[in-house]
Amino acid sequence: MTTLKQFEEALREHGMTVALEILERLRERDRATRTIRPARRVTGRKMTPELAKQILDLHQTTNKTQQEIAFDLGVNQGRVNEVIKRGKWLDGDPASPEAVARDKALKRAKAGLGVGPRPARTRKARKDEPGKGKGKGGATPEQLRFGL
Repeated sequence: MTTLKQFEEALREHGMTVALEILERLRERDRATRTIRPARRVTGRKMTPELAKQILDLHQTTNKTQQEIAFDLGVNQGRVNEVIKRGKWLDGDPASPEAVARDKALKRAKAGLGVGPRPARTRKARKDEPGKGKGKGGATPEQLRFGL
C-alpha cells in the first residue's frame, strides 16, 4: 500500500502540479474543519455494586470486549476485568479491600498528598557494615580477582 507521502512524490516526479494543488486544497479544508475532540472519559465513575452488576450483565449478554464495556460505562478497563475475573465490587460492603483503597485514594487526592516531588530517600547503614556503606553491587577487591 502506498502512503500519501509516496503518492505526493510520484505526482511531483510526473509534473502533475494540478493534482498537487488539489491535494493541498483538500488539506487546507481539512485543517479548517478539524475540531479537537473531547477526551473519551474525563473522570471515572465511582464503582458501585450496581455498576458491577451492569458490567457482568453486559459481559454475559453481549459479545463486547472489556474495553468496549469500559468505554460504554465510563470506567477503566482494569475495573471491568476485576469485576469479571475476580468478582470485585459485587457486594456493597464499605469495609471491603477495594472500597477502603478507593476511599483512601480519594482522601489523598482531596488533601493534595502525593502531589509534587518526592523527598529524597536516605540509605540506612546496616548493622554489619561499619563506616561507609558498600551500596548495591559493591564488590571487594578479593571478589574481583580471577581464580577466587
